[in-house]
Amino acid sequence: MNSFLAAAIAAACLFGAVLLGMGLRRLLPAHHLSNDTKDTVKLAMGLVATMAALVLGLLVSSAKSDHDTGQSDVSQMAAKVAFLDRVLADYGPETVEVRAQLRSMTEEGVRRMWPEEGKMPVQLAPNTQAGDAVYLAIQHLSPHDDIQRGLKAQAATLAVEIGQLRALLLAQSIPTISMPLLIVVVSWLVVIFLSFSLFAPPNATANLALMVGILAVSGAIYLILELDQPFGGLIQIASEPLRNALSHLAK
Repeated sequence: MNSFLAAAIAAACLFGAVLLGMGLRRLLPAHHLSNDTKDTVKLAMGLVATMAALVLGLLVSSAKSDHDTGQSDVSQMAAKVAFLDRVLADYGPETVEVRAQLRSMTEEGVRRMWPEEGKMPVQLAPNTQAGDAVYLAIQHLSPHDDIQRGLKAQAATLAVEIGQLRALLLAQSIPTISMPLLIVVVSWLVVIFLSFSLFAPPNATANLALMVGILAVSGAIYLILELDQPFGGLIQIASEPLRNALSHLAK
């Protein structure tokens, strides 16, 4: 779901709840707005607000954790790509073609995950043909001594690990935020803001405070959904680790 649209819908629901509360404040009998009633509502809404704040905090923490995990995977992939190129360089001049294939594969991967044109879709699915070609080229190397045999084994292991990390990034790209849970939280917030506006004094300062609260909550929802789209949202996983590694390949 579009992050901005979801946050806008949440803000509209909360704004509607505030307007409804203001309308009810004028219609309810005086004894419904007494101090005892206010205290009872404050106790109930305090419990709901605590639960809503707890769930929102958990959603932010979960989305941030997934985002950081993806960034860590990209950094590991960049390190392994750079180290694989170094191992191949140490193997000898017969790996020139393999290193060129590795660079080409990395360039394509960066273009697919971080397209330069904003309208181009993100493609996280790895190019299996390019990956297989690099792995098979490594396996076809014919070592002449123990050093080259060790380097070949290490290069093959690194190639497999790079492929595993790329597949892991694809698996982690699936949104993890539960929409039903988010809807329940917004429903709680609607009830909370309804109670706020019901007992708030009819002045500009109170209304401004309610608007600020609405913006803060809808901003938190936007942040959660953006963090849940690490390659397609506003808060994207940085491509610098792979780009830096790419600048040193085959040099």
